[in-house]
Amino acid sequence: MTPSSDPKNYPVCIAVLTISDTRDQDTDSSGAFLANALSHEGHLLHELRIVRDNIYQIRAVLSDWIANPNIQAIITNGGTGFSSRDSTPEAVSPLFDKNVEGFGELFRQLSYKEIGSSSLQSRSVAGVANNTLIFSLPGSTAACATGWNKIISEQLNNTFQPCNFIAHLRDRG
Repeated sequence: MTPSSDPKNYPVCIAVLTISDTRDQDTDSSGAFLANALSHEGHLLHELRIVRDNIYQIRAVLSDWIANPNIQAIITNGGTGFSSRDSTPEAVSPLFDKNVEGFGELFRQLSYKEIGSSSLQSRSVAGVANNTLIFSLPGSTAACATGWNKIISEQLNNTFQPCNFIAHLRDRG
């Protein structure tokens, strides 16, 4: 079955990466939220992993996942702020074949309604690498809920109109 051939919601295989120097499996509420939310929508969780906020560790995990023919989308959380350790955009953006230009702007617009001008401190990005969608969200659970519920969930649903990203994903291996 190809992503565009099923009239029902096509289950996307998604990997979730939490980027944090302080969280572990017991305290990773954002990664847990994303894993539960995507499973609730009928998508497949390939893996939930935590990595330190280090450009090269982030790129290593993402590069492996981008090369994996079974993974169609990746959602990262954490490391999108302005602290000296926040390096997600710098790690992720060079991997993109194409940027999803409007993602960060839309995310900040939606976040503004929730947290006001603090939304300026989010450096959320998204793009496509090897026909794998990558969305990078802030590390707070509320920010992950905003990103998932108001953008990503719709764009990973092949019934969402007038368009969605399903047709741009690779078939699972």
